[in-house]
Parts: sequence; structure tokens; C-alpha cells
Amino acid sequence: MTARDARLHAFRSDLADARLKGEVAADRFVAGRQARIAASVADLRKTPRPDAGIDTQALFGDDVLVFEEAEGWAWIQAEADGYVGYVADTVLGPREQTPTHIVSVPRTFVYPGPDLRFPTAGQLSMGSCVTVTGSAETRGTHYALLPSGQAVIARHLRPLAEVGDDYVTIAESFLGTPYLWGGVSGFGIDCSGLVQLSMRMAGRNVLRDTDMQAASIGSPFEPGPDFSGLRRGDLVFWKGHVAIMTDAKDMVHANGHTMLVSREGLKKAVERISYLYGGPTGFRRP
Repeated sequence: MTARDARLHAFRSDLADARLKGEVAADRFVAGRQARIAASVADLRKTPRPDAGIDTQALFGDDVLVFEEAEGWAWIQAEADGYVGYVADTVLGPREQTPTHIVSVPRTFVYPGPDLRFPTAGQLSMGSCVTVTGSAETRGTHYALLPSGQAVIARHLRPLAEVGDDYVTIAESFLGTPYLWGGVSGFGIDCSGLVQLSMRMAGRNVLRDTDMQAASIGSPFEPGPDFSGLRRGDLVFWKGHVAIMTDAKDMVHANGHTMLVSREGLKKAVERISYLYGGPTGFRRP
């Protein structure tokens, strides 16, 4: 990672973020326009093509800066983690209301009104930010009302000012979630996405990709002989992979082996992974 990592700084030869003027070469510099993600999940791609791979995702309510819109695509930067990429311009909306709450369960539904028997109007992932304008109760179930008149189960939200106590417990709540390269939502998530979203819900914003996390989260340390110095919450890194220790011996990670967020013993994982990618490359304590 460098100061001009294109994943974290919006610059191309023809266009760049005005904040980078004097630091990078570009034909034109523009100030980003403020916008907000209005879709359940927005895929960020390296190039503006529907067949381009997903680098990461933004969630409903995430604030972004828009530097260019052309041919159905928008070149944006997510304000939460600085990630730059292209999204379909249909996922963008204005910043009209101030978000008040965040989804605090892995997944939840949006209903057209306060009744769980209504056909759903959408779905939201943990980490999605919404504005609650009222409340309602139907047959004993409490709902939070949104500006659109739609409703979300109230107990699936928490005020933005509140944070979780233990990011590992949050990560464990995703057990069984499908693995998705580039995913960072309750509908599909990858290894570093699991770390990022879990830490975000515990009040700590961290960078997105494994190499970024391996260089920036907490402090590096040596776990000692036979990994005996590991404890709950420690991060174990391989080339292109990261796992979260749940105790001294076991870990949780989103992985391509099970294609799920799953629990696995560290020693078993080290043995299984080593023939493809080698052993762990580092350990960090947040």
C-alpha cells in the first residue's frame, strides 16, 4: 500500500479528485459530489463493466463522493473506508435525511408497512444505515418506520451512537453466511470483509483489503511456539487471507474451502492452506 494506492485515492490520467491536485498528474481535477447508496448492496468494480470482478461493496445508507457519471456508471469513493470504484449509477441517491440507526443483525427485511405478513419490499444487511421517523406495533411486534413509510423490525436496529462490545461475537453471528469474493454484507462476504464489517459494528473503522489490514490493524506480534500465545480477537494472516481467532485454538473466517463463514481449528487450517499458499504471513492484535 502506498500513499497513492489507486484503491484508496481517486485518480486517473484524465481525471482526479481535486484534493489530490499537486500530488498526482491528471488532465482535470474535480471535487466529489456528495451522494448516498440507495440500494441494498452496491458492487464496486475496478472498471465500468458489468462483467468486471467485484472489488468490494457499499451498503444502503453509506455516504460516497461521486467524481464522474457516464454511460450508466459512476466513479465513486466510499467515505467510510476510502475505497474507490465504479458502481451502477442507479444505486445512488441524495443525502436527504440524517441516518439515526444501523442494522445490527446479519440480515433483515424491509416491509411496505408495519406488518410482517406484508410481502417484503427489500432487504438490508448488517451495517446499513437508516433514518427512523416513527414507530408502530402490530400484533405485539414493534417496527421502526422509515421516511418512505416502509418498516423494519425495530429490534434489528440500534442507534448509530451505540456500538457492539466484542467484534468477534459479531463475526460469529455470520456463521453460515455464503462466501462471496468482494462481499461485505450479510448476503455474502469474504475474509477481509468479515473483519471490516465486524469491527465497524464494534465502533472501529478499518481498511478493506487483506494487505491493508495486515499493515494497519493493531500491532504485529509473534504468537510463540506452536501458536501458544494466541487469544480471542487476534488476527491471523496468510497471503490473501485473514482469520479471526475465537479462542487460543479456533478461528472464524469466510473462506473458499467451505464457501461459507465457518469455524475451524487453526492448526487444521494451517495444514490445509499451506500446500497452496504457504503458512501464516503474520499475526496482529487489534
